[in-house]
Amino acid sequence: MDEFAFINSIMPSQAQQPSLIKGIGDDAAVYKTSGQADQVVCVDTLVEGVHFRRDTLSPYQIGVKGLASNISDLAAMGATPAFYLVSIAVPESWNEKELREIYQGMEELAAEYRMDLIGGDTVSTPAALVLTITVIGQVERTKAKYRHDARAGDLVFLTGYVGSSAAGLELLLKRGRTGSFSEKELALVKAHQEPSPHVEQAGLFAGFAGRVALNDISDGVASEAYEIAEASGVSIVIGADSLPFHPGMDEHSFQQRLDWALYGGEDYVLLGAAAPADVKELKERFSARQLSFFEVGHIEEGEPGVFLRHNGQLKKLEKQGYNHFQKRR
Repeated sequence: MDEFAFINSIMPSQAQQPSLIKGIGDDAAVYKTSGQADQVVCVDTLVEGVHFRRDTLSPYQIGVKGLASNISDLAAMGATPAFYLVSIAVPESWNEKELREIYQGMEELAAEYRMDLIGGDTVSTPAALVLTITVIGQVERTKAKYRHDARAGDLVFLTGYVGSSAAGLELLLKRGRTGSFSEKELALVKAHQEPSPHVEQAGLFAGFAGRVALNDISDGVASEAYEIAEASGVSIVIGADSLPFHPGMDEHSFQQRLDWALYGGEDYVLLGAAAPADVKELKERFSARQLSFFEVGHIEEGEPGVFLRHNGQLKKLEKQGYNHFQKRR
């Protein structure tokens, strides 16, 4: 069974509520309210042994990373987070101190964005710990950004380094979270353990009048680019030499860095597309805020797909990334 095919199969054929703007099929749902902003909502579940390991993440970091991944989904819509709910299923192998540390991680990250915890549920489970987080945010009316807004002729961009989280995980798997790391390696480890969602960048996109297609890098550049390509009905060409890597990855081969960027995921930077003139203006706005902005490719007409240009050759990429209903290819 394919996870994404299953999601498509349960997608409602039509909305029952006239206030719904976007349901299944993007990073978050968007619906109208009576105020001046649209509401944006997303939910993610993290399962011990699937999404996190206790030998690579502390309880505190599990909380940080769990909430960060949800906040990143809102950022991909151009939204600002405001509230969150947490449901947790706890096995006997976890103690109260560890659980409090999970919530402390979420609380401290939430404080950075003035978010309030407003509810949830707590239950027991016989197996692994399960953490489900719902985040509610808002975006100025009609200003939300979607995957389906890319067009042929657009330039493709990233708002930060890619592959860093996968590189950090590799270090943690080799040395454990109590291991010794150089300063550059620590930056990669932190990228995996305590990622920073690009909320400030999201605000710049939301405040930009031009058309922008957005997605966040949770499953790797290849998978996220495919989501934009399929939603927009376009072909995306990524330049391998244009992908931005953290200096801490320099000691690894280019192919290894490329694999981590394309298929590693959990970087939580934003991938997007916009018209060339708009990309130029966005780059200036990002520069004024001292924020990173990298052009990494372009969009062409054609069958939806993602291609990598490397060493003068064009290769179609597989839509890899984590699929919960089948083993990684």
